[in-house]
Amino acid sequence: MPILSRLLLIVLLALGTLPALADNGAQNAPAPLQAPTVTADQLSQQLDQIKQGITDRNKLTDELLVSLRTKTASVGQQADQLSASLTPQADSLKAKLDVLGPAPEKGAPPESADVTNQRKQLSKDKADLDGRIKQAKTLSLESQSLINQIASLRRDLFQAQISQRTESPLTLTFWQTLARNTADDRPSALLLGSKIGAAMSQAWQPGNRLPFGICITLSLALLAFGRRFLESRLLGMASRHLPSGHLRRSAMAVLIALSTSLTYGLAAWLGYLAFNWNGVLDQDVDDLVQPLVRLVFFAACLSGLGRALLCVNHPSWRLAPFSDDLARRLRLFPTLLAYCTLMVGLVALINDAIGASVASAVATNALAATLICGLIGAMLLTMGRARRALLASGEQPARRPLWVGLLVGGAVLGVLLALLGVLSGYIALAFFLTRQMIGSGFIIVALYLLMHLANDLFESLLSPESRSGTRLQESFGISAPRLEQTSTVLSGITRVFLLLLTLPLVLAPFGAGPAELMSRGSQLFAGRSLGSLQIVPGNIFSALMVLLIGTVILRVIKRWLSQQLLPKTSFDVGMQTSIVTMLGYLGGILVFVLVLGALQVDVKSIAWVASALSVGIGFGLQAIVQNFISGLILLAERPVKVGDWVSIPGVEGDIRRINVRATEIQMGDRSTMIVPNSQLITQNVRNVTLANAQGRVQIRLPMPMSSDASKVRQLIFDILHKHPATLNTPAPTVQLDSIDTGSLLFVCTAYVSSPRDASNVKSDLLFEIIERLRKADLPLTTPQDMVVRTMAHDSGTPPNPLTTAVPAGKT
Repeated sequence: MPILSRLLLIVLLALGTLPALADNGAQNAPAPLQAPTVTADQLSQQLDQIKQGITDRNKLTDELLVSLRTKTASVGQQADQLSASLTPQADSLKAKLDVLGPAPEKGAPPESADVTNQRKQLSKDKADLDGRIKQAKTLSLESQSLINQIASLRRDLFQAQISQRTESPLTLTFWQTLARNTADDRPSALLLGSKIGAAMSQAWQPGNRLPFGICITLSLALLAFGRRFLESRLLGMASRHLPSGHLRRSAMAVLIALSTSLTYGLAAWLGYLAFNWNGVLDQDVDDLVQPLVRLVFFAACLSGLGRALLCVNHPSWRLAPFSDDLARRLRLFPTLLAYCTLMVGLVALINDAIGASVASAVATNALAATLICGLIGAMLLTMGRARRALLASGEQPARRPLWVGLLVGGAVLGVLLALLGVLSGYIALAFFLTRQMIGSGFIIVALYLLMHLANDLFESLLSPESRSGTRLQESFGISAPRLEQTSTVLSGITRVFLLLLTLPLVLAPFGAGPAELMSRGSQLFAGRSLGSLQIVPGNIFSALMVLLIGTVILRVIKRWLSQQLLPKTSFDVGMQTSIVTMLGYLGGILVFVLVLGALQVDVKSIAWVASALSVGIGFGLQAIVQNFISGLILLAERPVKVGDWVSIPGVEGDIRRINVRATEIQMGDRSTMIVPNSQLITQNVRNVTLANAQGRVQIRLPMPMSSDASKVRQLIFDILHKHPATLNTPAPTVQLDSIDTGSLLFVCTAYVSSPRDASNVKSDLLFEIIERLRKADLPLTTPQDMVVRTMAHDSGTPPNPLTTAVPAGKT
């Protein structure tokens, strides 16, 4: 595809220029001074200083702990480098000692004094190096232990902050405290304002006026026209160079998000350059503006993802199964949420810059949680009203997948908990939940778009009908089904990789996961147990999460196998069903083991459960276990499979499903018989379609002795051959079976592709044979004729023509 080739070429050229730029920079830059070698004693002193920094728990902050963790990681890295640099020297000394050999034993000829002195010196140097290497490795272990200790302190600090309760905004004390602290914060705010004014004045000086004007002009132009211009250009390129279909649709959605993010993010960066072209910003102002630029970029990404997901103006580009009415109702919410996030983030940055009081920070968090939860709640209510309106109009809304229902339920629960936390005074907890919802929604929508893009990209590139797919088939001789299978597998692997990559970000996008929330609740159950099984709420929560996520992943994998991968293979339907069922059993066992691991249950803890189950199995569950094992045997050996036509005493029909305990057989009257699996193993089973799926049609025709046998044979042959359902291999046959009771008995045999078609084909053939025989004046022998002729033959007298009309039994 031309656009993909151009993008790849641009990336390669950009990557190719980086080494040249780096080389030019290295040639022009002054040579760095040789850094002195760090010794183990110096690293030990640094670790001691870090340990002293975490002794005073009252002065610890999250920023301080992050800084100390970075320093500790640096010490550990330097210790590893020191150990790695000393190891070759120790190996060299050891090699020299090996060359000299061991000291001579008593009674052996003495060696020269030079060799003895050299061996002693080498042994001393080696022992010194070994001690330094051992000390460096010990420091590396100590740094790792200190990192774990700092992480524990951060969790404790987070627990203290998240569980801290303040005055509720519904009380008068909250607002009185805020008013007093606002007056105290006013001088710092005025000082920051004066610094910003000074920076603006400095940016308008003659030396900075031209770049200031250029950057501001470009920034305003981007804000006014940049998004529409860039979006129209990118979408035009995509529509011209990408083939019509799913790939163009998903690529356009991603381009909409990118154009919005890049436009406003670049505009914010140009505004920052306008004021700080020559580094004129004060350090406090710079610490405020740089995070603000990043915040603008995040808000732009948030709005762009919402626009890409809804696609109000272009419904055909929409990836999500939203109705047009719902998309129009939700079109303003992404922008409002982005502006709300930007405004609240700006207030928080100003509070940090002026060192605002705790009351101001709490009020800011309460405002952020209330506004964002209000917007999310209004969005959920709008979705509910749109769904009810769709039902009232008589249309059926699109069926929600399981993960969408879980997200909606989680959003409702998060909004309720956050608002309740604000009203009850747990504002830190409410703000944390609000940040989690914003971050998780951002990541989930981005993941949704990327998954669609990856799937459509592989399907387009590896489609047998596409240009690239045709070239692959011609160049490498890959068949079309194999190409489709490769596309499905690569798409599945890519989506799983994206899911595994973003799942930790969803669980802890701001550095704190659910474990921190559950650790305080775990203290309530400290020391409590059920037998030898410790009751830990965190473990229970982890087990429930593992069970939920494992079940969802297992269902997705089974659906992917049964609907996408296996139908593109050469396996029959029965084999596909057996594979999916067996993988479902194995996946269920794996999820169960993972749940037990999350609960930290060992074999000893469930020994009494196993004993009780063994007794139950011995008395009442043996039939269930027998059927379960029989089901596994059926799936493994496959004497019968889904789609087979089987017959056991009292039951005959098609197998529709093989479950854990029983097999469902659909009978001829469309009813379903539930047969225990053990019957299919222990009893005689007739599988009509196991070895040969063909059906046989056999017709016995009695003809009078006066019939022309050759003419009858040829006529029936023509009928059997001309019927569209009969097979040429094996070929139809017409045999004269016997001459008995004054009649000829013809046996006509034909084969059809399925035993299920035999009865219908037999009926069609009989209708055709009777019609053709009547037209050819070849009557069939009737039962009355057979009875009369038999009696006349037994009496030895010729038959009376008058008696031929007498019914049988009245002669």
